[in-house]
Order: sequence, then C-alpha cells, then structure tokens
Amino acid sequence: MSFSSDTKKELCQSENKRNGEMLAECYGILLFSRCFSEKQIVLHTENAFVANRFTQNVSNCFGVITEKSSVITQRHGGGNIFTACVPLENDCHTIFRQFGYGEKQINRRINYAMLEDDICVSAFLRGAFLSCGSVNNPEKDYHLEFAVPYKNLCHDLVKVISTAERLMYTLKIVERKGIYVAYLKDSEQISDFLAFINAPVASMQIIETKILKEIRNNTNRKTNSEVANMKKTITASMRQQKAIEKIRDTKGLESLNDELRQVALLRLEYPEMSLREIGEHTVPPVSRSGVNHRMQKLLELAEE
Repeated sequence: MSFSSDTKKELCQSENKRNGEMLAECYGILLFSRCFSEKQIVLHTENAFVANRFTQNVSNCFGVITEKSSVITQRHGGGNIFTACVPLENDCHTIFRQFGYGEKQINRRINYAMLEDDICVSAFLRGAFLSCGSVNNPEKDYHLEFAVPYKNLCHDLVKVISTAERLMYTLKIVERKGIYVAYLKDSEQISDFLAFINAPVASMQIIETKILKEIRNNTNRKTNSEVANMKKTITASMRQQKAIEKIRDTKGLESLNDELRQVALLRLEYPEMSLREIGEHTVPPVSRSGVNHRMQKLLELAEE
C-alpha cells in the first residue's frame, strides 16, 4: 500500500466520539464525492477502507440503505475501484436536504452551518481528504493535495483550512485538466494538517522522515567536505614533493638553510602529513602558517 493509502486507513480507524463529529465527516465525504445531489449520491475510491467508512457513516447518520461494489481497473497495476452509493432516490433527497441544500441547488458550496466548532471542522476535513485527497510518500516528496471538480468548492475548502484555528495557512490552487487542485508542499504544514484531521502516525512519520533526511544531508555535506579537503591536501603534498625533489636533484637539499631543509625532509618522508602535523614534528615546533610559509619558499626555489 502507498503512504496515502496507509494514511486513509489510519483516518478510517479514528473514532467519532459524538454524532455531530460523525455527521461532519460524513458531510465532507459526500460533498467532495463523485456525485452528490438530491437524486444521486455516489463515491468512487481505490481504498476499501474509505468505501466501508462511507457506507457505515451514511447508514449510522441517516439510517438508510447503502450499497458497495468493486471492479478491477487496469490503472495502478490492476487494483480495485470501489463504488459506494445510496441506491434509493428518496434517501438521496433526504440526505441532500439534511445538509441544507434545496432542489434548485446548482453549484456545490460548503454549508458553513454544518461546521459548529473545531472538532466538526477537523471531522469535515477528514471526510474531504478521504473523498478527494492524497499525500505523497515523504521519502520522495512533500506534497498533499485535494482534487476538487468545482472551482468555488475548491476555494471554499481553502477558506475553511485557512480559518481553522490550529491551521491558518492558505493552500495554493492550480487547474489540472478541468480539476481544481488545492495543495501544500511544506512538510510542517502537511504534518500539522494530518495531525489535525486525526492521523498522528502519518504526521509523525513525516516529521521523522524530515529529521532523517536532514541528518543524511548533513552527513553527506560533511563527508563531501572532508573528501574535498583530503584531495586538496594530497594535491598540495604532491606538488611540494616534486618541488623538493627538483631542488634535491639539482642544487641538493644541503644548499637549504636548516629551517627549509627540516621541512623538506619531513615532507619527503611523510607525504600524507598535513602542514599542521609537519609543524608538530619540527624542532622547535612550528605553526601551520609557519610551515606553509616555508613550503611556499621551497616552491619558489624550485621554480627558480
């Protein structure tokens, strides 16, 4: 199962502790489902847990008959597409009116009267996410989105999230093949949102993944820096050795003063040593900058 599917499974296992909470979640699922009208109520989903949640919530809230079926699709490796619906038109009519919609309702908009408090808002957003939401695996990318078929409904959803006390951030909206997609790409905002709609395990997984990514990135940066410094040291050491060998093979190292000859001999004997380590082996000890100054003098002599 994908991270998004696991998140929806977790949400479907959350408990609605009061009728208003269950009704708000049911409202979120229905409003963002494939078809929600006074004549037809249908939900299509690839997640069996969501289909079960739909039928249970609708039956518990309204005491009506629901039906569920599935077909195998060629998409996503031949998984199942589940269809959950309210088969009787009279029941659809009752449910539609229960949420405050009339016969002449053309555009789907959020009835804010159904969102009494933060608990109901949380339940409503949970239902909306179950119906049309998805979230990427944080190992690959930080991305959570709602694919909404109606422009005004999408803007209403963004408004609800931006005004929720524990969230208060605005999702960006983009149109994709006639569908309006509201999305988040900030890892902390995604984690907060999932926690708000009662998916603490998925929320914590995003936080843990982010921490592990940062540790890996810091380790890689440190390793790359150490490798670069090592290459730089080796390159400098080889250049210094060649210069000293040139002096040895022409004028001879005995032509150097004591300070330069001591550094030259140490470099030839210990090519892997850093300048600081060479300075610690001289008598008397010399600082790194002192050794570097002497090496530069040796390079100049070799050039001459």
